[in-house]
Amino acid sequence: MELRALLLLLLCFPGLQAQAPPAKETRREGDTLYVRCPYTDKTSGNQWKHWYRLTNDQSYELRASTQYSSQTTDRITIKDYPTDKIVSVTMTDLKAEDSGTYACLSSSSSSPLKRISLNVFKEVLQWELDTLWVQCPRSIWGYSMTWCRREGQTECRVMASTDSRSTRSKSKAPHDRTSLMYDHLNTLTVTMRRLQAQDTGTYWCALSSDRTRVMEVVLSVFKRTQQYTAKESGNISVQCQYKTTDYGAVSKAWCKEEAGTSCEILVTTSSGPSGNQRTSQDGRVRIQDNTQQGIVTITMEQLQAQDSGVYWCALHESSGLSRMEEVTLEVSEALSDTEGTSQATPLGNSPAPSSNVNTFILLSVVLSILLILALITLVALCVRLQKLLERTGNRGAEDTYDNSEGTARLGSTERRESSKDDSKGLKRNNLDLQSQPSLEGPLYCNIEPSQAHRKPQGENVEYAVIAFNQFPRNDAG
Repeated sequence: MELRALLLLLLCFPGLQAQAPPAKETRREGDTLYVRCPYTDKTSGNQWKHWYRLTNDQSYELRASTQYSSQTTDRITIKDYPTDKIVSVTMTDLKAEDSGTYACLSSSSSSPLKRISLNVFKEVLQWELDTLWVQCPRSIWGYSMTWCRREGQTECRVMASTDSRSTRSKSKAPHDRTSLMYDHLNTLTVTMRRLQAQDTGTYWCALSSDRTRVMEVVLSVFKRTQQYTAKESGNISVQCQYKTTDYGAVSKAWCKEEAGTSCEILVTTSSGPSGNQRTSQDGRVRIQDNTQQGIVTITMEQLQAQDSGVYWCALHESSGLSRMEEVTLEVSEALSDTEGTSQATPLGNSPAPSSNVNTFILLSVVLSILLILALITLVALCVRLQKLLERTGNRGAEDTYDNSEGTARLGSTERRESSKDDSKGLKRNNLDLQSQPSLEGPLYCNIEPSQAHRKPQGENVEYAVIAFNQFPRNDAG
């Protein structure tokens, strides 16, 4: 009953629709819209809140309400926050057909809490010569539809229109590239063929009567490009591809772009098998069309500096030229006869000049010589280090051998005295010298008489302890 009463209020008070213009919101397809509708103390938090859409016949269509247990319907969520006195509306995964005027309404008030004008546009990216297919939302019965291109803020230039007398009709634009057709579901399909970069812009599906926008399409068309560099008197070969099913039977052209959008034709093919290969009048440009593989090959010979510029591979029809690919050519002066006959290469991949090659060879030779010298120096240092290690090793071995030998010490195990001479003479003692290992080097020491074991009377005797190296004896000798 509340909803019926609300709708009755709207019908009884048409002045509600003549309020201030709604706030404008623009979104891309797939984006999300968040709307906050504040209300005052006069609006009770216990009252139902609703989200309506204004239809083309100026009536309101209920899209969501807090009255139902499920507050999310058809990608729309509505929530009431009585404490903050705010109604929150969220629309997710927006589509082009969601465009329109919306309003927040309370069940106890005939005045909208908030109104917005939502524009959801469809973004389309295409290459040149591609085909655009767009489905406009179902139109109102009996209304003729128009496909127009927006110019300025309010103008929309008509590209094609339908016939409102039938749900299945077809209309083509004068240039024969745009067509409109209804299907059995009353859905309008827009087709644009052989797109060109200049077709980039904003288009509307609109009512033919007053250009009221039903859906907005933002179209971007990109050019296929190639870049080449070449020397004077050189040659260039360019290949452009196309769809054989669409353009196999269409004549192709090679032209040079002039001021503006015009293009001077240099050579063309003729439709049919006999015209697949032709040469320009001056004999320097040749074009060949392989309709089986969908490849057009253009060859330019004996290039000159004035040949630099922008060229098109294009479809050649009675209505004009349709660009397939844009080719930028830069011809520079030849430094030598050899370079002048070289083939053109893509920009940025040109072969290195001969001076660079000579510099590379010279640097390679210098680096090789330096490497050889470094190797010779390294070998000499290794040989010298080896000899030094050998010399140091021999000295170490001798020292080790000397330290391993025992020192001779005075032996007291046996003493032999010689026969006494009645006459004055020296008394002699025979000493046995025994080797004994010692950790020290050779040691020579004089022993004072007071340090001797016994001292003969009447004689001055000097004792000495002599330590020396005793080499092993050869028993065989």
